[in-house]
Amino acid sequence: MRSLSTINSHLSTLPMSDPRDRFASEALALIPQLLTLQDRNPHSPTYGCFDRNYWHYKIIDFPSGMAAEFVWPLALAYTLEVPGNTYLQDPALRQWIEAGIRYAARSAHGDGSCDDYFPFEKAAGAAAFSLLACMEAYTLLGFHDSEMLEFFAKRADWLADHHESGRLTNHQALIVLCLMKAGALLSTQRWDKLKAKRLARVMEWQNEEGWFTEYEGADPGYHTLTIGLLAQIYELAPTPEVKVAIEKGVKFATEFVHPDGSYGGEYTSRNTYNFFPHGFEIVGKWMPASLGVNDQFARALENHLGACYADDHILGHHCWSYLLTWQHWVANRPATPVRTPGRIHYKKAGLLIERRNGCELYVGLNKGGVFKFWRDGKLVCSDTHLSLQVRDGKKMRNAVGHMVGKYETEIKDDGLVIKGKLGWAKSKRMSTFNLIVLRAIMYCGGRLFPDLIRKLLQKLLITGKKAAPFTFTRELTWKADGKLQVADELHATQGWLKVHSVGNGASQTSIYVVMSRTYQPGQHQPWQDFTEEMHKLKDDEALKVAKYL
Repeated sequence: MRSLSTINSHLSTLPMSDPRDRFASEALALIPQLLTLQDRNPHSPTYGCFDRNYWHYKIIDFPSGMAAEFVWPLALAYTLEVPGNTYLQDPALRQWIEAGIRYAARSAHGDGSCDDYFPFEKAAGAAAFSLLACMEAYTLLGFHDSEMLEFFAKRADWLADHHESGRLTNHQALIVLCLMKAGALLSTQRWDKLKAKRLARVMEWQNEEGWFTEYEGADPGYHTLTIGLLAQIYELAPTPEVKVAIEKGVKFATEFVHPDGSYGGEYTSRNTYNFFPHGFEIVGKWMPASLGVNDQFARALENHLGACYADDHILGHHCWSYLLTWQHWVANRPATPVRTPGRIHYKKAGLLIERRNGCELYVGLNKGGVFKFWRDGKLVCSDTHLSLQVRDGKKMRNAVGHMVGKYETEIKDDGLVIKGKLGWAKSKRMSTFNLIVLRAIMYCGGRLFPDLIRKLLQKLLITGKKAAPFTFTRELTWKADGKLQVADELHATQGWLKVHSVGNGASQTSIYVVMSRTYQPGQHQPWQDFTEEMHKLKDDEALKVAKYL
């Protein structure tokens, strides 16, 4: 896989100096990959399916319902008059989009839901993303089809009554938008009350600091998706409450555009580099300050600093958002304001930003002090804390300092100190036995309780932290010469005997998040190995390492 900035870049004829066209170029370069994933044979029983692992490789036993989302970027490519767009009004593409919608309808469960990662999962996210995409494609291409409309209604009914485990605000906003679009398309008000309750939940889950809850806290990446969805909701039904929520959300997001234009990373709660730009353009019509966010991120794309989301399961999300950005682009744009030095501490989010002497520091306080550090606009260091391999019988376990948790934090004028315990990384994998057991459970009684299975998997793979027998102190100190000193001290409360290796890397994460663990150029930093220093220690001695940035 290569980044969005390089995949099929030779196909693009768009002027790269135009920020608006840059977004379209990035998206249109992915259209061949989307079409490769689709079964485009009209005589095939899986005609229209976008899950190549299912219809072509035949290595899974059910199609992912999320993949139907790809009809939306294809429909936008079909309709948008982007300079150099060879897909505009292409009759074959129109047929393939129609086939994608019809397959989504045929492959759905009887209640309109769909699966994503295991059979009978009935995943709300996959159902909502694909429904929105199918409805948007239906509208863009001017279809008139009772079978499709019946499918939209059935899936909207299921989404309206379904409540998934975990707090994912972007999913709640997504379902609200789906119900609004479905109500308008089908000329019905039957989802209005449930839609209002969902929207109230989105408002409730926004923290006073401006961010929206995603599982265990604030993730600026998913936050941009929620802003985009709320912007679309506000366009359809403007209310003062939604406008205020958007304004607060935009102000929060603005602070997390890095000096080089990149966005997000491992210091956030869900470890993502997500950036959904379309909402900032829609909001920019009445809040011009939001446009600067996209102007800065476009610089990152120009310099190939965007993250790679060219994974078969997730490349559709950013593709349609980038094309919507081109569609909603605001021509009259204010100059991006110069950032003033100072410190911003989002206490509830567990995030700290400090700007001084041409440097910018972004720290995840609720992740043990994971940080990114820039000087003069260039990334100097990305640090995801200490990591240990520890022998446990015949197996190796991984103790890390970057998991979300409660830490003792002291913020001083010249830096900060964070203390706490390492946690055991979540490294559960699917074995043949586990897959058979999961299939047996789902085909027996599990299909009746898919949310319970999902909740158990979330607890196993995503949420919660189990402490490891190691304590750390991390101190970040601004020096008089403008340098940043990072000093780590690590104690092994049960001795060092079972510790196999110790190191520090730029991009470690230890929970399962669909959109995390993607490639981003800032990850090109060598692994630091402290194993040799560790082997010299007595059990009561601490490992001490430091670096000057």
